[in-house]
Amino acid sequence: MEKNILFPTSVVGSLPRPKFVQDFIENNSDVFSSTVDNFVLFAIALQEQAGLDIISDGEWRRKSYIGPISDVTDCFIEYPPQKDVWRYVVEKKIEHKYPGFFAREAEFLKKHTNKKTKVSIPSPYLIGQRCWDEVESKKVYSTRREFVEAILPVLQKEILLLANTGVDAIQIDDPHICLLADENVRKTFKDPDEELRYACDLVNQLVSVIKDRNVEISLHLCRRNKGRKGWVGEGDYAPIIRELSKINVDQFALEYTIPAAGDYKVLEQLPKKFKVGLGCVDCRFEHIDTVEEIVARVEKALQYIEPSRLLLNPDCGFAPGSERLLSLDEPYLKLKNEVKAGKILRQKYTL
Repeated sequence: MEKNILFPTSVVGSLPRPKFVQDFIENNSDVFSSTVDNFVLFAIALQEQAGLDIISDGEWRRKSYIGPISDVTDCFIEYPPQKDVWRYVVEKKIEHKYPGFFAREAEFLKKHTNKKTKVSIPSPYLIGQRCWDEVESKKVYSTRREFVEAILPVLQKEILLLANTGVDAIQIDDPHICLLADENVRKTFKDPDEELRYACDLVNQLVSVIKDRNVEISLHLCRRNKGRKGWVGEGDYAPIIRELSKINVDQFALEYTIPAAGDYKVLEQLPKKFKVGLGCVDCRFEHIDTVEEIVARVEKALQYIEPSRLLLNPDCGFAPGSERLLSLDEPYLKLKNEVKAGKILRQKYTL
């Protein structure tokens, strides 16, 4: 990819996993086998054919986007999909027995593409929200925060190993930070602002181990992706934007195709040091975003942020959980149009 081009195009992470991929991952323990390697080569080829500038491996080695937390330890109970999600609940003291899952994803990806590469990793706050259970986990960690303190060093080691592969971009996933923009969610906390500060500080602690920043780090924020069912959280980014601005990342990947995302004007409040991965392609519903629709969304953002700070991506992963079955043609056509929109914008705004 040419350096410093305007409007580089990317995915957020996951692609829908065909049923044969799901079946293999569910029934085989070695997700780095030659069979899965072949699956991932297909996911890479799809993104390259679409013309993306920055690609992932489709997260086809994962049962869900947070699934690797179970692969690097053996301290979680895995519950098969219920209500369309895999559930991981901590049941034993954390031991980092099998380090390097994310790094291995990156190494294979880098070896098999000439494009820029991206690998995602869940945040400590996200793992705390999803994997500590009020009943099942109390016997080992009496509070959610005690569990988060135990899982943080594991994630720090994993992100450092990942950064050392030379991957171009690391994306930290944390939809639960974005849920703190929702007034109904905020009411569930005694002090929602303190909870937000805590969640953001955990991201800073996570990235603090990367001393030599030769990788672009982004934080992906969404209102939880429920596929055809829509989303969970409501409310624009305004209630969280000040604390987000204190996070030591390079970019925020934000969703903007759904009405819950609110006004683009809040982008003015982000300090200029931050780039924005603009969610300008829908990842949830059947409609294939037209090139014109994508360009129009980006140009709304351009009223408040410079072209040099914008990347283009879908709102979220196309299938953050492995069980979502979609034709791969749907994301392929959407990503092709994202690339076409990027080219139009590049021609229009390159001086």
